[in-house]
Amino acid sequence: MHKYIKYIWVSLLIGLLILIRWFENDLFYDPYLTFFKNDYLYIDSPRREVAKLVAFTTLRYILNTIISLAILFVFFKDKNIVKFSGIIYGIAFILLIAIYLYFVVNPCQEDYYLFFNIRRFLIQPIILILLLPAFYYYKLKN
Repeated sequence: MHKYIKYIWVSLLIGLLILIRWFENDLFYDPYLTFFKNDYLYIDSPRREVAKLVAFTTLRYILNTIISLAILFVFFKDKNIVKFSGIIYGIAFILLIAIYLYFVVNPCQEDYYLFFNIRRFLIQPIILILLLPAFYYYKLKN
């Protein structure tokens, strides 16, 4: 793939991640969006529908994962990296959603900061930000 086409694809895929973030209020049910924008350390957890919240959080994670795996493929052109990343995303989802569910079902003000950060890993492409430099360094060493 030509270098410029690669940059265009990566730019388009990053644009999709930006659009997911830009339209998050319209696309996803998440009462915690406004909760964490306010002074959340001093207010009670918002009312929520747990099944709906988990379903939309999962949908957002899946969308971010698919786009992130596509970015990794375009960037590195290595199916093994994409497969390994898919496994990392799968394991991370299982661990993070379990912790997320605990915090949703058992809200406690002392745990809001930890809950906020666990939630960020589920709704934002933070794992991609960790994997890109890791695989880049791996490719440099090989």
